[in-house]
Amino acid sequence: MAQLVGLIVGEEEAFRKQIGRLLRSGAVPVSVVEDRAPRDGVPPDLIIVDIRGDASSAMAGIERLRASAPGAGIFAVALGADPDLILQAMRAGANEFFIWPPADETFHGAIRRTAARRDTAQGAKPAATTLVFFGAKGGAGTTTVAVNCGVEIARVSKRATVIVDLKPGLGEVALFLGIRPRYSVLDAIDNLHRLDREFLRELVVKHKSGLDILAGSDHFDRPGASDGGAIEELFRLLARQYEYLVIDAGSQINSCTVAALYTADRMFLIANPDVPSVRNSQRLLERVRQLGACGERVRLVLNRAGEPYPIPLKQIEAALGHPIYHTFPSDYKTVSTALNSGVPLALTGNSDIATQFANFTRQVLDPGADRVSPASSKRSRTMGLDRIASIWLGAL
Repeated sequence: MAQLVGLIVGEEEAFRKQIGRLLRSGAVPVSVVEDRAPRDGVPPDLIIVDIRGDASSAMAGIERLRASAPGAGIFAVALGADPDLILQAMRAGANEFFIWPPADETFHGAIRRTAARRDTAQGAKPAATTLVFFGAKGGAGTTTVAVNCGVEIARVSKRATVIVDLKPGLGEVALFLGIRPRYSVLDAIDNLHRLDREFLRELVVKHKSGLDILAGSDHFDRPGASDGGAIEELFRLLARQYEYLVIDAGSQINSCTVAALYTADRMFLIANPDVPSVRNSQRLLERVRQLGACGERVRLVLNRAGEPYPIPLKQIEAALGHPIYHTFPSDYKTVSTALNSGVPLALTGNSDIATQFANFTRQVLDPGADRVSPASSKRSRTMGLDRIASIWLGAL
């Protein structure tokens, strides 16, 4: 589903914080803009208005917002369900009315309806899909999976696809694809005010597969903590120019990776079948929930998972309370040869792991094949991880 742009209108910090959490915690990805006029001039899809104070000025504000953004879904939030106030809000242009604080499921249902209306209004225009790849630890193979998935999506779908390298200083996406970029993601976030189609074409490098690459920064301190908002807006702008966004988010939680998680349609957590990866995966899944990013979007991918597995797959699923979406075999020779030559596995063919990437990409491209079973209970997760830890400690 396409990412929505949300605007919060209210002076109270607690209101803005709570509504921001609600917007970002649902199954529909929402990018929250910080000002009343997005820099690219595109009106928001969702506007949440605090009408708990002066009702008269609030109604006038809703009327102005409706005039400036006729296609937006406007949500009015009040202290109580006063029939006269509800009628006034609807007449002023509000689509939905909520009592403070809004119930999560009711609020998310309204967002889904707004997204459906927007998709219907856009007709046949394809919706951008944002895929974020995040590692349970360094060296898990996150960049390998992200790069090969991006190449296969561009090659198979023939649709506009871009891969963004978020890792500061040590990004390897360009290296894995054998290219030498002139510009990086920093050039994009430092020039958001002029990031139109023509300028973006100068910043990206096109791979022979058809994949566009927005390379990682050479600076170790950027993108950094202060760039989270700019990164989120960058993704929003890219989503209007590409049909698929593939993001290599590395393995560190920071403001930029959080921005990526908030905008993701699907998040692929890349782990290995070992105790450190399983432990980190459990902690990261919990952190995703704490951040308010919807856990339903997370897909667990097990890399270098050769039989016999060091830890049985069912035991990993029980420990994490999350199903394994896909497994990639361990094939160091084939992978290292591809990396050293700058030719992605997806283009080499004639190997089991290349076939696995083709199968994985078909799953990603086919929404009907992308199903996740219900998570296990918290008790099962704890018992599973304890069991895994006991096996590991017993082997020391």
